Amino acid sequence: MTNRDDVDKILYTPTEAARALGISRSTIYVLMANDEIPSVRIGSCRRLPVDGRRRYVAKLAHKDAAPSARTDGRQAKPQLWS
Repeated sequence: MTNRDDVDKILYTPTEAARALGISRSTIYVLMANDEIPSVRIGSCRRLPVDGRRRYVAKLAHKDAAPSARTDGRQAKPQLWS
């Protein structure tokens, strides 16, 4: 028999995904509802693929790294709060 700890998980519950991302479970459901983070349905359950979670974080990192476009040629000040 295989020990559950020996298996690499590829799907996470919303609670597990929220904990891994350091956000609330409610935020995960909002992200899923807005198609910002992918999820799959298995029966009546929602699961989040680990690759989708990584793509979401990469998209956020890319968005934060992109310079803001300004029409006056000056660079935008960094935002401290979102």
